Amino acid sequence: MEHDDVDMIGSDANDAVELDDMKKRLKDMEDEAAALREMQAKVEKEMSSVQDPASAAASQANREEVDSRSVFVGNVDYSCTPEEVQQHFQSCGTVNRITIRTDKFGQPKGYAYVEFVEPEAVQEALLLNESELHGRQLKVTAKRTNIPGMKQYRPRRSNPFMGARSRSPYVAPYFFSPYGYGKVPRFRMPTRYGPYY
Repeated sequence: MEHDDVDMIGSDANDAVELDDMKKRLKDMEDEAAALREMQAKVEKEMSSVQDPASAAASQANREEVDSRSVFVGNVDYSCTPEEVQQHFQSCGTVNRITIRTDKFGQPKGYAYVEFVEPEAVQEALLLNESELHGRQLKVTAKRTNIPGMKQYRPRRSNPFMGARSRSPYVAPYFFSPYGYGKVPRFRMPTRYGPYY
């Protein structure tokens, strides 16, 4: 009997230690959850300030104003530098910025944007359409403003390798005769040696 009482006292002590550990872990988890809530509130506050409609409209208006002073230059030689593009367009007006677009590997895509300080320079730059730079004829057009969230619709082109998807019934493809070119097997009457001998 005394032995059983001792075991019960020991298990009660173990339960108290486990309970204290669980309380500590629970408090740590609550502290961590509070820190996460605080961080999330901070991020949401920053995001709401970024997505503020007034600031978005102002940035869109600013973008349109910059685009009204810019031109798109296509068919730019891959070895062309921004300085060479600037020299080509400096007769039109004061060049503010040259942007030569590159792919994810840093290779030029073959087109550029030229931003001028004054809007009148765009009309002068359009006169340089089909002028040559590095032996290539440039395509100069006024830069259009992209509207965020709007993707230009492009109809799907048919792929000649995918086969035509028509609603006509299936027709088996024509196969050449296994008996040689142009020969068509004739039907023969069965004989006593077999059906087609």
